[in-house]
Amino acid sequence: MVLTIDIGNTNIVLGGYENGALGFCTRISTDKSLEADQYALELSGILNLYRVAGENIEGAIISSVVPQITDTVARALRMFAGVEPLKLTQELPTGVGVNIDTPSELGADLLAGAIAAKALYPLPAIVIDMGTATKITAVDEQGTVQGVSIMPGVFISLDALVNGTSLLKGIATNAPVRAIGKNTVESMQSGVVFGAASMLDGMVERFEAELGPAKTLVATGGAAGIVVPHCRHSVQYVPTLILDGLYAVYCRTHAAL
Repeated sequence: MVLTIDIGNTNIVLGGYENGALGFCTRISTDKSLEADQYALELSGILNLYRVAGENIEGAIISSVVPQITDTVARALRMFAGVEPLKLTQELPTGVGVNIDTPSELGADLLAGAIAAKALYPLPAIVIDMGTATKITAVDEQGTVQGVSIMPGVFISLDALVNGTSLLKGIATNAPVRAIGKNTVESMQSGVVFGAASMLDGMVERFEAELGPAKTLVATGGAAGIVVPHCRHSVQYVPTLILDGLYAVYCRTHAAL
């Protein structure tokens, strides 16, 4: 089994691939205070739950936007599985070009999403990742990243709204029955869910004006499942997109050895 690990600011998403198929996918909270042995206990406990023994792990690959714990998680993998994980960088055989001012600034999660788009979907593609931040990546017909838009994520925006006002309280992030809210909860839900969907629709149109018509619109991330069903454009929701990209790089790297 190959472990794919995406370290984000809020969650660490873990997936196990065997014979080209995803066997399991789960997540734990990102905690910068944990030591390597503590992460090793967490990860080994999850694998035990899915009946995966450490000796059955043949390799691993990590993407991370939290540099403080990247090496910690890598040490944890060495402890309980005895494998040296790959770390996703542009030095690996990604198959994806990066045409931005400073290519090294492209986040590993965005790179993994672009890799998955090129490997699995028709191009050009617009890749949406709705995590702690909402990020939209343009991938041209050759599979080159042409640029990115980054904005506050849905949950961060909601937290700012609640914490920055005196009368608005926390709400469930469900879509309301109408855009024109008849009470405070409906009004906030309309703004959070429909507002985010409309933002995506508008950004897709702006991206296509510069990139050309996209053959694929694909979204991933914790908020995407809530928002993309309400977009006017047809956006595929693929919760494992980043892991799929990581697995594709792992396979390309070992094929090149």
